[in-house]
Amino acid sequence: MGFNSFTFILVFLPILLIGWFALNKLEKYTVAEGFLTLMSLYFYYTFGVSFLLILLVSIAVNYCLSFIIKNKPQTSKIIKIIGVIFNLLLLFYFKYLGFFIDNVNAISGAHLQAKEILMPIGISFFTFGQISFIVDRANNEAPHYPFLKYALYTVYFPKLIQGPIAFHKEMIDQFKNKDLRRFNVDNFAKGLTSFIIGLAKKVILADTLSGAVNYGFQQTYFLDTVTVIAVMLAYTFQIYLDFSGYCDMANGVSMMLGFKLPVNFNSPYKASSAKELWQRWHMTLSRFFIKYVYIPLGGSRKGKVRTVVNVLIVFVLSGLWHGAGWTYICWGLMQGLLVVWDDLGIVSVAPEKGKEQKARYLFFEKPLLIIPRALGNALTFLMFVISLVFFRSEDMAHAIGMFKRLFFWTYPGFLYRTASKLEIAENYIPRQFFSQLGMNADNTVYVVTLVIYIAISAYIMTRKNTQEIVEKANYSKKMILGLAILFVWSFISLSNVSTFIYFQF
Repeated sequence: MGFNSFTFILVFLPILLIGWFALNKLEKYTVAEGFLTLMSLYFYYTFGVSFLLILLVSIAVNYCLSFIIKNKPQTSKIIKIIGVIFNLLLLFYFKYLGFFIDNVNAISGAHLQAKEILMPIGISFFTFGQISFIVDRANNEAPHYPFLKYALYTVYFPKLIQGPIAFHKEMIDQFKNKDLRRFNVDNFAKGLTSFIIGLAKKVILADTLSGAVNYGFQQTYFLDTVTVIAVMLAYTFQIYLDFSGYCDMANGVSMMLGFKLPVNFNSPYKASSAKELWQRWHMTLSRFFIKYVYIPLGGSRKGKVRTVVNVLIVFVLSGLWHGAGWTYICWGLMQGLLVVWDDLGIVSVAPEKGKEQKARYLFFEKPLLIIPRALGNALTFLMFVISLVFFRSEDMAHAIGMFKRLFFWTYPGFLYRTASKLEIAENYIPRQFFSQLGMNADNTVYVVTLVIYIAISAYIMTRKNTQEIVEKANYSKKMILGLAILFVWSFISLSNVSTFIYFQF
């Protein structure tokens, strides 16, 4: 049961909201926390009972480790090591064991076999959340919370399966605040607005583009240059709309309940450098790696070369976090090299009007070349599009094949076949129109549809993001009508939804 399902919208969410606010209205605060925890557990249970058991074991072990620190604080260092190892081993077993065995076999010529292991949805998110807690707990930066509050923090369903990676304090402090549990019309309206916008991003745009994207990356060896470009652009917008759409829905549901999740997206495609992009894309993952990997490794305090190495380590780990494969590692390494390039200070982007250039560089006090922001935006976007070939390709051979077809011009006309995977209800009217004229223009309609959807997605990237829209919403009749149309359109489109991309991470 995802956010983009009839069951969630028509059954789960109404029961959740009515029960939550009714129990808090009666001042049954502990019961309300238990209700929200159970509803979150049920939400996760719908993806598989075995997944739920793994999640419960993870919670129990981490909470017991916290309890040991409370009673024997002198063991905090060893408990921190045990806690981190336990969580990483859990993640390794379910996510990386197959990848590890495949590489051992490739290097040694052995024929080791591992049984097929089904990875629990969202394991990377709830594991990293618990690592942050156990490390902070051992460093005396977190208290030993009551079990119910800790369990609620871990299983809180808006963030459970696809992030953001919220730190314990920023959520549990809100759970403690009884004032936030009162029904608030303004919060509810903002939350509903955010949910509708996110739902529209997902089911109207991202899911439509996914047809062409999936087909294109499956047919890598048959694509032509034009089709490769179209598929790369379609995927670049699909992954943004899919992930940010989920975050919008998660933020929306959380706001309806009275709580705020940390911002995970802030218009990343408006970035003018790779470094800025990573201050806007998957922001909670970036801050996790900065706090728990980059700074412990020495950050920028141990010399220029060490700084470069630390940055590359963080980005390789970020790539590996997203998936068990060399394609993800290459993607992370490419992003790390781009960030290091920004840090060198050879080329910099002009600051925004009215703002001073405050960046510090590794080898130069001032950049050797300053380029306009518009050029920086274009180059940053271009490099991110190229890097996503690694991110989406099935393996390195497919990624290399994609690049060959991108940089060595071919045109056998595969665009029509790829675009035909956008056979959606909205195409019915133009297809019937041409049919009545005695014309078979299906291919043209499909290609035009693909171009229109890519253009609409690109346009959205240049506008205000959902957070900005929600914060400044005036709820005029025009806006309410627009939201109603978006919701009805999205709701009708739910029958063709696909799973969220980040479920696999």
